[in-house]
Amino acid sequence: MKIEYAIIIKNKTRLESLIERFNTKAQAQFYIESSGGDFQEYVAEHEKFCQSFLEVQTKLSKVIKNKVLEREFMPSYIFSEKNLIVVIGQDGLVANVAKYAKNIPIVAINPDEERYDGVLLPFNVKNFLNGVNAVINENFSSKKMRFAEAVLNDGQKLLAVNDLFIGISSHSSARYKLMLNGKEETHSSSGIIVSTKTGSTGWLSSIFNMAYGILGSKKLKYPELNDEDLYFAVREPFKSKATQTDICGGILKKGNRLIIESLMPNNGFIFSDGIEKDFLQFNSGATAEIRLSDEEAVLVIN
Repeated sequence: MKIEYAIIIKNKTRLESLIERFNTKAQAQFYIESSGGDFQEYVAEHEKFCQSFLEVQTKLSKVIKNKVLEREFMPSYIFSEKNLIVVIGQDGLVANVAKYAKNIPIVAINPDEERYDGVLLPFNVKNFLNGVNAVINENFSSKKMRFAEAVLNDGQKLLAVNDLFIGISSHSSARYKLMLNGKEETHSSSGIIVSTKTGSTGWLSSIFNMAYGILGSKKLKYPELNDEDLYFAVREPFKSKATQTDICGGILKKGNRLIIESLMPNNGFIFSDGIEKDFLQFNSGATAEIRLSDEEAVLVIN
């Protein structure tokens, strides 16, 4: 199908968010500097992004019609098969976009290679047109990213490219019942992380980094995941007369399902890919089935 136009998706810079919070740049600067922060780092980051964004839009406009979509409006935007999605930002933005892309090819650009790791950003502002032209000519290489999904007993569903968090929206303990492979436990913990292979270098890695620091790297082996594997880890499980800690982590192979029943009267929630605004309520009476989704995202590669 012929691509008619591109959708450029971006997010606010940290400086833009600060100005939105404090009304003016001067007030934002006063707040940061009075707290001992380096305001010029926010400015430099913002200016670099704006420079990269302008270069991307200028180059893209010579190839295909396009329009800009801010991340905050993405959940209500209806993408078409005639679209090409161009993401410019950090890795987390790509993960968030992928959940709404519906198999539409994504060209992801790293606007600031000195600041951003770019695990999900195969292109930069100099070479991204290679990916754009390849998609237009229907001759592109891609990486398929499998989603994890949480499906509630009322039919609601949430997808994640990187990871799901199941827990409580506060610093109190999450209470739930966990069921896996015929075994069942009642837990009190800081919540559960479920990671895909794509996301295994993110939040999940921080859990292993903490464990390495406490126990020593020789005591643990980082999980080697296939594209169709998920890995779950229970954060800070508490053992008591009423709660157990035997099921605290492991690989979920394709076809395996982790069942979690909420025992939280309020504030229980599930969110994905680090975006807390993208969540499902998970309170008493709700049961979530965690599994590998049949859906996948298409990330164009160089």
